[in-house]
Amino acid sequence: MLDQIKGLHHVTSLAVDAVENNRFFTQVLGLRRVKKTVNFDAPDVYHLYYGDEIGSPGSVMTYFPFPNMARGRKGTGEVGETVFSVPQGALDFWQKRLGEYGVNGLALHEHFGERRLSFRTADGEGFALSEIRDDPRAAWIGNGIGADHAIRGFQSARVRLMDDGAMAELLQFMGYEKVDISGDVTRFAIPGGAGASIIDLETIPNGAPSQQGAGSVHHVAFAVEDRAAQRDVRKALLDTGYAVTPVIDRDYFWAIYFRTPGGVLFEIATNEPGFDRDEDTAHLGEALKLPTQHEHLRAALETSLQPIPG
Repeated sequence: MLDQIKGLHHVTSLAVDAVENNRFFTQVLGLRRVKKTVNFDAPDVYHLYYGDEIGSPGSVMTYFPFPNMARGRKGTGEVGETVFSVPQGALDFWQKRLGEYGVNGLALHEHFGERRLSFRTADGEGFALSEIRDDPRAAWIGNGIGADHAIRGFQSARVRLMDDGAMAELLQFMGYEKVDISGDVTRFAIPGGAGASIIDLETIPNGAPSQQGAGSVHHVAFAVEDRAAQRDVRKALLDTGYAVTPVIDRDYFWAIYFRTPGGVLFEIATNEPGFDRDEDTAHLGEALKLPTQHEHLRAALETSLQPIPG
């Protein structure tokens, strides 16, 4: 069993409109845009990162906004819901705020004893806010959201599967422990994890397979401290029979990827070097930052990419 994985690092999803995506995550949810760059493999498409003040691992939601992309089809083999942590007692504020912004799919309910508010983005992606007592992580404050209500970072991600047996084995190999079962959902957590440490597996035996598109999670990234820990995890996964990519430099972290038994793409990302490697902390996410291999495209990209306020 591995002990290098610390919980979630980031979650990356697909969207249609960069401006709407930026508006929702910064103005409605109150996260900070910590990086404005481009997709390494499709530089004519943004890669936008939202999180806390410095983009701490476990706080960052990222997006590839592909104009005119068809909406994804919900089903098995995907992340069905990404969950943020908010302070105890914050959901009344959030229910009112999201309602005023016309957010879709608002629903209050309980999950594993937690009070939770579910909702959907304009692309149909599933999210929830969960009241977590004594989450010590600092929140990014602004846009009418105070410290008593602001998002602290991720709490969990819920993966939807036809059968969770092989995925459960993988999570346990990655250092997660089974901690609870509620109906068709089994909860796994990193022991002693301090936020962003939970994965829920939802079993839907007769569910139709999902189809990726706008509103779909592209991949889930798990955090390790550094490249040495990442090398150890990569070797262990290879030895276990997983097809793992070579280490890829993503400018703000190093990444490896592999496909899980249920079809969800997992990434292992380093906590180093961080989002301040090419911008001062006070100005994160303001300028268009390009990977070195795409810097020669700057003039064309600054003309063709949709302008994003802020």
